[in-house]
Amino acid sequence: MSSMRQLMKQAQEMQERLQRELAETIVETSVGGGMVTVRLSGHKQLVSVKIDPEVMDPKDPTMLEDLIVAAVNQAGKKLEETMQGKAGAMMSSMPGLF
Repeated sequence: MSSMRQLMKQAQEMQERLQRELAETIVETSVGGGMVTVRLSGHKQLVSVKIDPEVMDPKDPTMLEDLIVAAVNQAGKKLEETMQGKAGAMMSSMPGLF
């Protein structure tokens, strides 16, 4: 039973560590050759948006809207990949758990 308790403790510690890393993670993605850059936190909160003034055409807001959507979606994918890599690294460092 004590080995089961130890495994549960390791799993809980891994979860807590992953949550801390998640809170500290920020990913940045640019689209349109740098026309739109977004930063997304590990909790999938949009931290910042930078827009090149040249892309701000009041006659064509659709292009800017599309670039923002693309940047946020790309940042979301990058965040998922980053967190999967971190989780995989943590799991491999705890061979007794898995």
